[in-house]
Amino acid sequence: MNVQQNKNKDKLAFQKLIAVFGIILFIGKIVAWKLTNSDAVFSDAMESIVNVISAFMGLYSLYLAAKPKDEDHPYGHGKVEFVTSGIEGALIAIAGLMIIYEGVNSLITGKVLSKLDVGIWIIAATAIINYLLGYISIKKGKAENSLVLISSGKHLQSDTVTTLGVVMSLIVVYFTKIYWLDSVVALIFGLYIIFVGYKIVRKSLSGIMDEQDPELLNQIIKVLEENRRTEWIDVHNMKIQQFGAHLHIDAHITLPWYYSLRDAHNEMEKMILLLAENINRSIEFNFHMDDCKPISCPICQIAECPVREKDFVKRVTWTPENVTNTEKHTAE
Repeated sequence: MNVQQNKNKDKLAFQKLIAVFGIILFIGKIVAWKLTNSDAVFSDAMESIVNVISAFMGLYSLYLAAKPKDEDHPYGHGKVEFVTSGIEGALIAIAGLMIIYEGVNSLITGKVLSKLDVGIWIIAATAIINYLLGYISIKKGKAENSLVLISSGKHLQSDTVTTLGVVMSLIVVYFTKIYWLDSVVALIFGLYIIFVGYKIVRKSLSGIMDEQDPELLNQIIKVLEENRRTEWIDVHNMKIQQFGAHLHIDAHITLPWYYSLRDAHNEMEKMILLLAENINRSIEFNFHMDDCKPISCPICQIAECPVREKDFVKRVTWTPENVTNTEKHTAE
């Protein structure tokens, strides 16, 4: 079993743990709702249903993303992570709307709460567990470039925030007997959850639409610029696609026209190896080799070039802006 398979197995195991805890915490919140008769607790419990659904969706998406390429999916199955993460974000936003609805309903109808002390302890315990799971999930997701684990972690932590809001309202109501405060706190955190859901959906859509990731592009260009070889006359028309934790990089590299096919291929391999060693992602490369033209001479740094037609003018610094251009660079 290779390193990537081990990582996939580890992510699946952790997502299973999230799913199991999701069910346990949901049951705990239902018990707290039955004891307290609190609409805020009920809405928090309903939000936990989304946790359970999202956990199993994430589990399924990680299973699909771990599958190797096949005839129908030549780029693999990693894109499914963006889809499931987007659905999860939408569910989070819907849960926020549910909380707002329950809060407004409570303000209108009014309810008498009971056994708040027991309910406070149960809900507080679920908040702590949720936060710890969310923290670990986000940390693992960033380390392994898994959007599913990151979005699951953010979801768990957003659930923690709303749960703490419920705890706060229960404590205040317990001491003041001002029951409508319970609903007001639920409304505030309902709006917060909608915002978190929106951000997750937005990130998922950017991945599905192959939107440029500025941070990732900057990292790649920085590696190339700091380690560029004289023989690499130019790099342009770079495009990056993300498939879950995997990357697909297209680019054109300009090399001396008099190189043999073997020499040109070796230079291209050196660039590929450089990126593979410095970018902590599984990467598939599709590099196109261009032969240099007379317009390349003014930016070519090969001092002993035997066929130079024009004098060297300046070194072009590679940046995210010019490396993504479709045309070769010139001194102008």
